[in-house]
Formats: sequence, structure tokens, C-alpha cells
Amino acid sequence: MSSKRDYYEILGVGRQASSDDIRKAYRKLAMQYHPDVNKNGDAEERIKEINEAYEVLCDEQKREMYDRFGHAGLSGGAGGFTDFTNISDIFESFFGFGSGVQRGPQQGEDLRANLTLSFEEAVFGVEKEIDVERLGTCSNCGGTGAEAGSKPTRCPECGGSGQVRRVRSSLFGSFVNVTTCPRCSGQGEVVANPCKECRGQQRVRAKKRLTVTIPPGVDDGTRVRIAGEGNAGVFGGPAGHLYVFLTVKPHSYFRRKDNDIFLNITINVAQAALGDEITVPTLDGEVPLNIPAGTQTGQTFTLRGKGVPFLRHEGRGDERVTVFVATPTNLTAAQKTMLQELAKSLGKEVTPQGEKGWFDRLREALLG
Repeated sequence: MSSKRDYYEILGVGRQASSDDIRKAYRKLAMQYHPDVNKNGDAEERIKEINEAYEVLCDEQKREMYDRFGHAGLSGGAGGFTDFTNISDIFESFFGFGSGVQRGPQQGEDLRANLTLSFEEAVFGVEKEIDVERLGTCSNCGGTGAEAGSKPTRCPECGGSGQVRRVRSSLFGSFVNVTTCPRCSGQGEVVANPCKECRGQQRVRAKKRLTVTIPPGVDDGTRVRIAGEGNAGVFGGPAGHLYVFLTVKPHSYFRRKDNDIFLNITINVAQAALGDEITVPTLDGEVPLNIPAGTQTGQTFTLRGKGVPFLRHEGRGDERVTVFVATPTNLTAAQKTMLQELAKSLGKEVTPQGEKGWFDRLREALLG
């Protein structure tokens, strides 16, 4: 039985949780336990556990296999978590039979890495260098596992088939149990003189520096695949893949939702009443924005095409600028006089605003 914790328990969601619920739970936990934020000693292990659970539950096929068979139903695909058994192992563990044989070339395990980006890097794309520790093909033996001058030989126990057959007798008759050869691990060959560098394992662990190209428009939680940069395969198999999971730092004043960005600005009473042309920041620099006369707090203006680029097609989202009218404080004597004259001309009668007053509407605008 697997010692791994239940993935739903790790993310704190129920088994009926929707994809959105799983994503929200993951983002909350990822921010809480990210090593840049959480300095506790177990933070790194917790974030690995959280990422592993999310990668399985956010994938419909992997989630279905996990729901049916638990950890045993995942066959080495969850972003480099290689301690899962395959389907033949499930049958063998339940019923005592099955081929269990993995002959021929085997693909290397997938790996994962975490990468943190600034808000602007996620919007416009960037190239980043990361160091990855991976299993590469042993250069001393060329991946054969045998010392130079020697080579693997046919396994004497299975005769090169990679399988051993045993007959079991029972009340219902005789059954043939086919299992992986314990001596050659199903490969049909044994190494009499193992390579001194890799000790017959065909691979050695080493660090490799890679350049990761981040496309414009990625968001927090996006996964970038780098083909062939996982662990090297064995017996001539292809390498696995590297999956880079992205974390995006928040911006100091922009907020993002999908491909739109949001900005709050403050104007004074005169600008709101008389109108004005101001400049506002965008991702591309400052642009003019016309404030019409009579603008009210909470009014939103849209700057088309000033948002985040779309990942899968041309174009960009929009920037939405919400205006807040500031009540003046610390007025000079002259300013007070002018406002007093304005108050006289406007009158002091209070006009009902309906069920929600001005302060209610301002609070809703501020708190969303």
C-alpha cells in the first residue's frame, strides 16, 4: 500500500471538487508555502507535495485513474513522480498474475522545476536560465551499463526472454504464472562487468543549465513543457520531459484577471466636475485618458488592447481604469472661501439616492 498522502487531503478539497475549486486551492497553498515566502524548514517538501497533487487532479485522465485506483493507477506521468506502479502491477498485486515485464527501450522519467517571474515577464515573455539535476546517459559506457571492452550477455535464468514461467496447481486446475525475471529485471540481458562510473545503471546524475523560453501571456500556475529534458531513457529509450511550473509575482498597482488588467486612479473634485485630460500608466507606458465632466466615483474607462497578450491567438486584452474622486483635506483659506461660495450656489438640500447612499456605493467600489 502506498505511503503517499491523499491528493484531495493535501489540497484541502473534497472528491467532488470542480476544476476551479482545485485551482483556487492550489494557488492559495502555493502562495502560502512558496520558499520565497515561507521560511519554515518543511516548506520545500510541502510545496513539492502540493504541486504533485495539483498536477494529477488538474488533469482529467490522471484524476480519473487516481479516483479509480489511487496512487497505483498513475503510471509515472505526474511530472516526474516516478514511484507509481503500472497497470500490470495492479493486477499482479490483486490477483497474483500478470506479465509485469518491461522489455526493450524505456522512456526516461519526467521532471519538474519551479520558476518565479515578475508581472512584466509573464505579460511580455522572457528567456530564463535554470539549473536542473537530471539522470543523463553515462558517457563512460554509452548507456550499456557494461565496462568498456565488455558488453551485456544473455540472461541464463530466462534465456533472454525477460520472463520466468511457473505452473501453479489448484483445485481448479493448473495455472501458468508469468513474471518478470528477477535476475535481469525483464531485459533478457545481464551485465557481468558493470561500468565503474554508473555501476551498471546506465545513467549518472548531473546538473544541466537550460534556457527556458516563456511565451507572452502566461499566468500564475502555467506549466511549460521542455521536450526531452527529463531523465535519460534506458536501453535506448527516449528521454522524458521537463515541466516548468510558473509563479507570477503580484504587481504594485496593476491587477490581472484572465487577459484584462485593472487599475484604480484618484482624481480631485474639480477634475471630476469639470472634466480633464490626464495620463495613466499602461503596460506599454503612459497614455492620455479623457475624464468627462460629471465623472462619478466608481466609473470605469476601458483602454482597448492595453491588456495581456493572448497565449493561443493574436491580440491582447484590455485595461480597465476605475476612477475614485478624492475629498479634499487641509484646504487653504482661499480654497475654503471658494468652496463656501460654491456651496451657496449649489444649495444645501439633500437629494435622496435610493436604498444605497454615496458611502455605500463607495464602499462597494473599493471592496469589489
